[in-house]
Amino acid sequence: MSLDRKLLEIVACPVCKGKLDYDKEAQKLICKADKLAYPITEGIPVLLAERAEHWQE
Repeated sequence: MSLDRKLLEIVACPVCKGKLDYDKEAQKLICKADKLAYPITEGIPVLLAERAEHWQE
């Protein structure tokens, strides 16, 4: 499943309010500034800081 490009333009990291990148393979939204990955569950981004995972490049 792919996320809508318009949605990707408006969503932001709930921690720093920065840009999120879409990792299609892992189905996660990535905040490179905070090194956090937010899951996408059934096509819906879960943008809760407590659900974020630590992310490494």
